[in-house]
Amino acid sequence: MTSTTRGATSVETGGAGPGVEAGAWEELVTTALLGTDRRPGAGGPGELLDAAAVQTLRRRAGLVPAAAGVRPPDAPPDDRPALPEAARRRLALLLADRSAPAHAGGRRGSAPDLGELLPQWLGLANERGLRAPAELLPTLLDAARARTDLRPQALAFAGPRGLWLARLNPEWRFAQRGASGGSVLPEPGDTAAVQLLWEDGLFAERVALLEAVRAYDAQAGRALLATTWSTERAEDRLMFLDSLRDRLSAADEPFLEQALADRSRNVRATAAELLSALPGSALAGRMAERAASCVSLDRTGEVATISVEAPHECDAAMQRDGVAPRPPAGRGERSWWLGQLVEATPLATWPRRLGGRPVSELVALPVADDWGDELHAAWCRAAVRQRDAEWARALLGAPSAPPGEGAGTASLAERAKLLSILAEPERADWVARFISAHGLSEAFQLLGVCVVPWAGALGRAVVDALEIARDAGSYPWSFSGVMGLAERCLDPAESPRLEALTATPPEREGASPGAGGYWAEAFQRLVATLRLRATLRAELSP
Repeated sequence: MTSTTRGATSVETGGAGPGVEAGAWEELVTTALLGTDRRPGAGGPGELLDAAAVQTLRRRAGLVPAAAGVRPPDAPPDDRPALPEAARRRLALLLADRSAPAHAGGRRGSAPDLGELLPQWLGLANERGLRAPAELLPTLLDAARARTDLRPQALAFAGPRGLWLARLNPEWRFAQRGASGGSVLPEPGDTAAVQLLWEDGLFAERVALLEAVRAYDAQAGRALLATTWSTERAEDRLMFLDSLRDRLSAADEPFLEQALADRSRNVRATAAELLSALPGSALAGRMAERAASCVSLDRTGEVATISVEAPHECDAAMQRDGVAPRPPAGRGERSWWLGQLVEATPLATWPRRLGGRPVSELVALPVADDWGDELHAAWCRAAVRQRDAEWARALLGAPSAPPGEGAGTASLAERAKLLSILAEPERADWVARFISAHGLSEAFQLLGVCVVPWAGALGRAVVDALEIARDAGSYPWSFSGVMGLAERCLDPAESPRLEALTATPPEREGASPGAGGYWAEAFQRLVATLRLRATLRAELSP
């Protein structure tokens, strides 16, 4: 090839070796950065561009093909039934998130939010044991990468082929650690195959394997964990230990007692928490003895009162049993230590310690020296940890009572955790009565623990409260969280009841300007979403 410019000629005569070519290219870059007027012999800008074009062509034409990489193994089979065609098209649409854009001023419009329906769609598909379409696996993994809330369901739906594909892209490495990805596990009773995968498998596969073996034989699962416990990384030991929560029993106590001496503080704390969930464990007995020395019944006054004397120190034995010595910012040391002792104490300790009273009366007893909130909060944590429904009911109090009055806790966060212990119908009934008495302003956290779809009474209570809020003339934005929950959780069968609310109501005196139109739009979106959810369920049916 012949060049007609001085810059190109200098490149052409520089030789064809890789080092010379790289040097020539760097010379061109330097000239471009400094300017041709500051580089003697570089010629003008046009000559520099000609030289760059020649060099670019040479670099492209002289590219040496890379050696072929090792071909990955074939994707494993996935024998689950294929999606119905309508459901496959719907999944593609949900993954594209083609929801209507928000209008100016933050308005969402009346179209359903497809992105918010994707988790529910995945849950339904997994319930039916359906297979993810191969062509949508990359998009599905991208969605799971962007949204951590989707990962468990998305990886279960992606199945073994999704995990196989994730190994080929570093951006999907979360699939290899965060979940089993539907990988094929050996039969829990196949000891040799289980041991092989336990020693050589990916972390996600090992977690899934431990859970499967634990479900098959709790003792065998614990024994499997013990074989490699001392060589595991601290963060892995923590996750493996956490898997013992399911089917936790007294047989796990010796292993957990050993974990109290673990070199990782988080592992020690988790072991102590698990042991305290076993009321008959030695740790629970030690905690009960400490807590009982701090809490007693004072009968000297006209009314029996609970007296509290918090610990004055956190000794080494307490720390070994999981009591953290340093409180978070804003907490006193003594109250911090007391709370940890009480929450780890078997709840059966307190009726015996406090005069044989039933739980409902214990919770209603006055507590001296403003220790009531601390004691009740610790009892709430103990009830959740020990899954004690009787204590949960007493600490919840009556749903009709104003928060902060009467027996029980006033904290909505604590009430939400206590509700999670109760059976589903009782949980929904309590929240429905709470909403009927107090409206929706404080119900968001409570609704989040109710099972989807909401039971009939709960759904009706939510709709009635939304209608009352609309009639009050305020804007719906302060209820957007509850409205979003209703779109995901309300039973689609309730949509006919909502039809009357989709019309714009007449403007009331004193109402916020245009509030009726905003409410009508919100109810239109709610009805459209409920109908779409019913359609999704129908499309996923065989």
